[in-house]
Amino acid sequence: MNLMRTAMLLAAMTAIFMGVGYLIGGGGGMAIAFVMAAGMNLCSYWNGDKMVLSMHHAHEVDARSAPEYYGIVQELAQRAGLPMPRVYVMDNPQPNAFATGRNPQNSAVAATTGLLSSLTREEIAGVMAHELAHVQNRDTLTMTITATIAGAISMLANFAFFFGGNRDNNNPLGFIGVIVAAIVAPLAVMLVQMAVSRTREYAADRRGAEISGQPSALASALAKIARTAHRVENVDAERNPATAHLFIINPLSGARIDNLFSTHPATENRIAALSAMETEFRGMSPTGSGPGSVPRVGGAGPRTTQQQRGPWG
Repeated sequence: MNLMRTAMLLAAMTAIFMGVGYLIGGGGGMAIAFVMAAGMNLCSYWNGDKMVLSMHHAHEVDARSAPEYYGIVQELAQRAGLPMPRVYVMDNPQPNAFATGRNPQNSAVAATTGLLSSLTREEIAGVMAHELAHVQNRDTLTMTITATIAGAISMLANFAFFFGGNRDNNNPLGFIGVIVAAIVAPLAVMLVQMAVSRTREYAADRRGAEISGQPSALASALAKIARTAHRVENVDAERNPATAHLFIINPLSGARIDNLFSTHPATENRIAALSAMETEFRGMSPTGSGPGSVPRVGGAGPRTTQQQRGPWG
């Protein structure tokens, strides 16, 4: 099923790309766009994760450079039965995170310094469990391919607007075709991103809460991130808006409602679903012993403020 979804996504994105090529240069433009799309599909499959991480200036860390953050991811990956992903940090004040990679064996998770400095240990664990859920559900390939090709379509649409209709006799619709390409292509990309991301966020929230054993911690993290994300600009995300659907909360300013063109569900709806999960979890043992028990990252019991913070160890 995941393979079929990925194939359908590739077909849809390729069709949009070819459509823009046709509106710019007719049959010749469509043929060139097809060749470009085929090359980009291959490139995004093998190198899409590296491209996305580079766009957001993420640098890799390990157990020595970020012991507590790395340890949280390691514990969660073991609990989920996943290979240890590569762990990255983005030097960015906005609290946020994402996962990428073509499969669990070649996956990576990344968190901003804003997230690591502003959330408690349990909240960080909830966020990273959500990202590992995307890895386990094999959403990362689809989401990464969408990000890379959507960015290319947006650039092609911009090219069409500035250079596509003035002297190109091969353009079947003339300047009207250029306007259509410049306006419709980004909207089509947003619809594809919406289809890819919105339903998968709910599934990743649920699975992430199961992995961490703390739905309330993830809910608290979502509330904190959502409150801050629209106030603290994410410069890299604003420069690369096609990657917005990768993040746990939309990193772009002004996109906080659950409407047709939002790449994320409303945070309030996600928190409500997690609160319902917390009710389910109340009857389970927090120690991880016995049937139906829910192990919690870092063990049970309260932590002091000093213990909660400081993911750098």
